[in-house]
Amino acid sequence: MKSVFTGKDVQQFKEQGIPVEEVERQLERFRRGFPYADIRKPATPGDGILTLSQQEGDKLVRLYEEKSREYRVTKFVPASGAASRMFKSLFAFYDLCVSAAKQGVSPSLPGEVKVFFDGLDRFAFYGALKHALAEKGKDIRSLRQTNHYKDILEALLFPSGLEYGSLPKGLILFHRYPGHNRTAFEEHLAEGAMHVEDEQHNSYAHFTVSPEHMEKFRKKMEEVHAYFEGKFGVRYKISYSVQKPSTDTIAVTPENHPFRLPDGKILFRPGGHGALIENLNDRGEDIIFIKNIDNVVPDRLKGDTVRYKKILGGLLIRLLRKIYRWLNKMDGKALDEQEMNELIAFVVRELQTELPGDFSALSPSGKQKAVYEILHRPVRVCGMVKNEGEPGGGPFWVAGKDGRLSLQIVESSQINRDDPQKNEILNHSTHFNPVDLVCAVKDHQGRKYDLKAFVDPETYFISSKSFDGKELKALELPGLWNGAMADWITLFVEVPASTFHPVKTVNDLLRPEHLNE
Repeated sequence: MKSVFTGKDVQQFKEQGIPVEEVERQLERFRRGFPYADIRKPATPGDGILTLSQQEGDKLVRLYEEKSREYRVTKFVPASGAASRMFKSLFAFYDLCVSAAKQGVSPSLPGEVKVFFDGLDRFAFYGALKHALAEKGKDIRSLRQTNHYKDILEALLFPSGLEYGSLPKGLILFHRYPGHNRTAFEEHLAEGAMHVEDEQHNSYAHFTVSPEHMEKFRKKMEEVHAYFEGKFGVRYKISYSVQKPSTDTIAVTPENHPFRLPDGKILFRPGGHGALIENLNDRGEDIIFIKNIDNVVPDRLKGDTVRYKKILGGLLIRLLRKIYRWLNKMDGKALDEQEMNELIAFVVRELQTELPGDFSALSPSGKQKAVYEILHRPVRVCGMVKNEGEPGGGPFWVAGKDGRLSLQIVESSQINRDDPQKNEILNHSTHFNPVDLVCAVKDHQGRKYDLKAFVDPETYFISSKSFDGKELKALELPGLWNGAMADWITLFVEVPASTFHPVKTVNDLLRPEHLNE
């Protein structure tokens, strides 16, 4: 079949680091589409989700505290997302203010915006906002009293002021403290010091950031590291990376033709957080905690968060020690029948992993090879929170191509809502995914797994977007904790709702958990 790409296109792909064959595969994916996840039942307590007693939790905390320093441990925080969505309602109201000013009228406050302005002086960024306005000779109190909302929003959202509308969420002031208010980035530093610390008292963390924000993160770290190191008695080892241009995906027209810019170049878009499997794959540590940038609380509420981080870490270490013991044993000899039965029980009961359908018909050496392959994979232990509201994406038992069930994190967009049976399964889900997981990415001999080898390529997602007012379709890579980790050894553990307080809109910062008053 004749290629739709010109020589200039191929040169563009080369400069971006994307093989032309990969771009052609992406085009084919748009034409072919992707299957929905074949969910068979929700993972629930006792059937896919572990629930731990206080005593079991205490044991795992002790295990983590005693053994974690035998491993290289870090935090991995996706932090490239801009905060613009946090302020969506304020942007819309600002546009309303601009059009109303032209007509010489003052707009009434929509509900969300009224909540924002009613609580304005309770936000951690209030002092900085007040100062930004004062530098322009404006008083924030009088502006509020006289309904000059446009001036306040300009100082909050745009480069002439705090620039919060385009800053990354990690650099927004989230919480108040005496003498020093903290950004989400700083809260991750504090949290990391409480559960990631080696024998030399180094605390490691890695943040994935946008290229245009890299220097801002570095500058913030320079400003605050001495304070946090003094407060928590650690030395920070912080690193950063950006999403690789080679993980961008081609955009297409509604008719599945390459979407071209006015200069003739093809439009590529970031492939979503699934692209970060490349960044994760570049890490050299043994154990990696993953958590979103906006899910942080003040120090007064970090107790549960840190406890459950250690519980998840302790459970991972306990599993690793068993997995490594079996792999080392199989490297040296053939297992006898009793050992094989013991190993199978471990795989099925503790790892909750189904054996291949033809397993019983295999020879002893064939069985050992099959179980070895099951164990020789990256491992993740994921916290899951009880659904308090509407059911959505979360932990499910999913059937693979071979019919075997495995534990997967599935987004609601991956589920066929037009299928009554699948909809019923979704509606009976009991837990959701808070993005709170800990991973082991090396094998028993200390060799790093190639994480890209464990991605399910059938879990891409096609979304509708626009560019300069023109409709397009975008291809999102298998999500970092969804399809990108589909073939990992996976365990789900119930964690309390107190460990999950994300900030999706600016008004979330007015919730009691975030008001550090």
